[in-house]
Amino acid sequence: MPKIHGGQVIARALRQEGVDTLFTLTGGHIVPILDGCVSEGIRVVDVRHEQAAGHAAEAYTRLTGRLGVAAVTAGPGVTDSVTALATALHASSPMLLLGGRHPIRQELKGGLQEMDHPKAVASVTRWAATAWETNRLADYIATASRHAFSGRGGPVFLDVPLDVQADVVDEDHIDWPRFYRPDPIGAPISVLEDIAARLIASDKVVVFAGSGIRPVNAHVLIDLADRLQAPTYLNGAARGALPHDHPLLGNRTRSAAFAGADVVFALGVDWDFRTGYGSKIGREATVIHVDADETRIGWNRPAEVGVTADPIRVVEDLLYHLPEGRPIGQFAGDLQQAEADLRARAQDEADTESDLVPPQAFGREVAGFFGPDAIVAVDGGDIVSTTARWLQISQPGRVLDPGPFGSLGTGPGYALAAKVVHPEARVGIVFGDGGFGFNGMEYDTFVRLGLPIIGVVGNDGVWNNIKTFHRSFYPDRVVATDLGRRPYHSVVESMGGYGELVTTAKEIRPALERAEASGLPALVNVHLEESIRMSSNYSQ
Repeated sequence: MPKIHGGQVIARALRQEGVDTLFTLTGGHIVPILDGCVSEGIRVVDVRHEQAAGHAAEAYTRLTGRLGVAAVTAGPGVTDSVTALATALHASSPMLLLGGRHPIRQELKGGLQEMDHPKAVASVTRWAATAWETNRLADYIATASRHAFSGRGGPVFLDVPLDVQADVVDEDHIDWPRFYRPDPIGAPISVLEDIAARLIASDKVVVFAGSGIRPVNAHVLIDLADRLQAPTYLNGAARGALPHDHPLLGNRTRSAAFAGADVVFALGVDWDFRTGYGSKIGREATVIHVDADETRIGWNRPAEVGVTADPIRVVEDLLYHLPEGRPIGQFAGDLQQAEADLRARAQDEADTESDLVPPQAFGREVAGFFGPDAIVAVDGGDIVSTTARWLQISQPGRVLDPGPFGSLGTGPGYALAAKVVHPEARVGIVFGDGGFGFNGMEYDTFVRLGLPIIGVVGNDGVWNNIKTFHRSFYPDRVVATDLGRRPYHSVVESMGGYGELVTTAKEIRPALERAEASGLPALVNVHLEESIRMSSNYSQ
């Protein structure tokens, strides 16, 4: 009988799950897993920090709908990944983190990097366990995947002792799991008919979709908006589901829409700090909330109609109950005009003369370069808030933001996964200068792997959001908010990439075009004027 080691069992189970890439920072406790991936034809992409590997795994799931996987070594390898797990948890992104673990025979003997990882990551995962038996490793992977995709989805963790990975078993004695994940749950016809009747009866409907939807197939939201002729707002994983120039897509008027709506059709959204905890919706409005996670329904904002089901599946089925040809109403028309007025105001700000680049001009020029078909990771605070309103991305899941956890350092890992999954696509990162400082060394990864990812830094030399807070509360004791304008572009050049400094708005597009033409991983460092006005969250 053919024999295989535990790392091969893991890799084959991942391959059967549809995984073709594993992100990692190598370590002695995961060598059999990496060897198994090589033997099973899974691409191994190695990074410079475990956090980036975790973020890449999350982005892989968002871009493909398949399980994203990262493997990290024991001890600090796992602890370095905690931020990535927490980010994915709050963004409802399925992913699997595989951790190495000290051998079983060394348990409680003080072996290298000995640690009980599942206890450490329990609060930032949906499921965490240790795989104790080599011949059950395939079942462990199936169990992890089932938990990762259950409900809304989220991160899971499995560590595997080194001797369990290295042990050899008879291939024919492994029970390879099949059909271990159910299809997405829809809603009964009676519920669909009730929702349709409420939506049709109102001429002040607002559609709002968020991170609780899976980007794959989210384009059906276009048909929903068109059938209802309803203003539609997107955040998190839902961004890009409507083309940037769709007349019903709003990104500057959501608060006004909530205040005036009779019916809010909420699809996988959270009534958290980004939405004023639901308080921005009028008291008399009806909320129809569809979510795969029943605990999100009624959280902070009552739902007159609450449906536990997959939001995209519900929309697909609901379309059969909604008539075509509905005319646009005054409510939607007024919001369209308000959007146009706010865009014009932003254009005026972008055209303001300044010694350095105004943030609105940065957003306009960067968005114009990337266009509608790129994949853009956003990694920063204030400048990302501004730039996101200008982005033209018109495909679901292609704006890779960190979600409500607000992590910095996500951009390089997200962009790495994007370029691996879609090597032909224009892939970019919009950094704040603070954000670049977290995982900017991943440019070494881009150079080493020959990935021409285009980054642009909005560099105002400060932690702008935080400096605003300091100025508001302790104006005489502002501390720990100034960074200085560092030559980040030179850092990228020193690693073999392309770098360029820009100090005027008119230079941004040509610099980005030169960066792309170089064929190298690139960073354009743009010196911004410092703003004392804090932007609102970019999902508004």
